[in-house]
Amino acid sequence: MIRSFAAALLAAVCVSALPVDASTCALSVGSPVMLRSSDFDPDVLVWDSRQRAIDYVSGNMKSTSEVLTHTLLSKPGTHAVVIACDAGSSKPRFAALAEDTVGIKITSGPNRGRYGWVSSGDVHTGSTAQLNIQ
Repeated sequence: MIRSFAAALLAAVCVSALPVDASTCALSVGSPVMLRSSDFDPDVLVWDSRQRAIDYVSGNMKSTSEVLTHTLLSKPGTHAVVIACDAGSSKPRFAALAEDTVGIKITSGPNRGRYGWVSSGDVHTGSTAQLNIQ
């Protein structure tokens, strides 16, 4: 009787400790993706750390030299593979919805083999990977 009560209590504590709005990433590790930002500026900044990518999306960069020092500029259409994903961690300054911060390994172009971090808004799969550059 005591064991079953203890097990039930432990299960209740574990369940209540889980975040209510826990979300999962839209992309899974191993997914092939194509990098592309907006139609206005389709190049993608690939950051050398997850925290810098998050800071950039939120508008908390201190200087342009920080951007130049800690990024790779990838052309639209660059292929990559997802190696990590941090759900809902990037919160754009002027948008209501949070984005995932995605760890990638670049698999094409001059930066092939390099690793970095981007916002989920800059990675595309399937039909959203189509380039529409003019």
